[in-house]
Amino acid sequence: MENYSTDSRLKEQVALLEETLSKLLLTTEKLFDENRTLKQREKHLLQEHAALHTKNDKIRVQVEAMIHHLKAMDKAQP
Repeated sequence: MENYSTDSRLKEQVALLEETLSKLLLTTEKLFDENRTLKQREKHLLQEHAALHTKNDKIRVQVEAMIHHLKAMDKAQP
């Protein structure tokens, strides 16, 4: 009788372990997908940041050139 009880408890423990492992696998897959998505988003944001930085530099150069041109025009007037 005790053997049956031990077998029953072992089967319950194995079933519980299988359930726990299944949940862990699902969580791992979910985290893997989330990580991949976040890495893609980070890459996109870094590219966007670099593009905005380049655009900002070009605009800064243009504004500096306009200021220089206006100062030159102001000096040229009597």
